[in-house]
Amino acid sequence: MLAAAVELNGAKIIVGEMPSAPTEQMRQQVDRLRQKAGSGVVVIGWTEDGKVSLLAAVTEDLTKKGVDAGKLVGAAAQVVGGKGGGRKDMAQAGGKNPSKLTEALQVARKLAEEQLNSFEK
Repeated sequence: MLAAAVELNGAKIIVGEMPSAPTEQMRQQVDRLRQKAGSGVVVIGWTEDGKVSLLAAVTEDLTKKGVDAGKLVGAAAQVVGGKGGGRKDMAQAGGKNPSKLTEALQVARKLAEEQLNSFEK
């Protein structure tokens, strides 16, 4: 996923679908990706038992500039028929519509790009 990251204004945007695993393992994976990115936004999603889970993380330098993991995951959750939220640096959400996971991740990527573009001109 890191290799496929998009770089925008010096920050990496890492968005993708993961195989199902316990939430704690997913949090560890997101933390690893966030650390390896240096400066970046990570949003992952997975399906399990007919439900969708989403997890977003943002590096500290970007939260200080206004990038918000809670807003990213909240926007993606609306697409999959759910809700979520959390802190600016880490947030999670759930939804009921697994068929829309790809679309939800695209929404999160677009919003991350918009947030990054809003402060780096």
